Amino acid sequence: MEKHLYIIVLCALLPLHIMLVQGARQDIKCGACRALVDEMEWAISQIDSKKIIQTGSFRINPDGSQSVREVPFARSEGHLLELMEEVCEKMKDYGERVDPTTNRKTYMRHTSRDGTAMDLSDVAFDSRVNSSLKFACETIVEQHEDEIIEFFAHETDNVKDKLCSKRTDLCDHALKIPHDEL
Repeated sequence: MEKHLYIIVLCALLPLHIMLVQGARQDIKCGACRALVDEMEWAISQIDSKKIIQTGSFRINPDGSQSVREVPFARSEGHLLELMEEVCEKMKDYGERVDPTTNRKTYMRHTSRDGTAMDLSDVAFDSRVNSSLKFACETIVEQHEDEIIEFFAHETDNVKDKLCSKRTDLCDHALKIPHDEL
């Protein structure tokens, strides 16, 4: 009789466990996407907006013209690809915060870029979290490279929501996440 009761309890708890694990995976993917967007936007903002690069074909067309156009270097495909190679290394600068009301995990930078003090009282630092964020970031970059380039090649508002929620479905709960102020 005890075995049957144990099996019934196990069967009742298994779906709950699966939901919690899937929720944690969703949180880490969403957090990695949002952190990736933050890091890309910051890196782009550090480049002089006047710096221009020529793209296109340097061949001369039969009519004597060339298909060359000038684009801002910061948002050029080559520069964006270079940034995407390095962006996931920045996940080591993030810590995990658990919302006490929703129990959802969010990830925030624990080292400021400008040296200002940050309130980190409710942020946990764990190397497993950093490696999970880095792995999720690398997966996102690999699977969504074209979308990332598309969004960052042009100035766009709310890239986090548009890329991480609407385009990739990595953040199913994006409306509940407070928007960062830059």
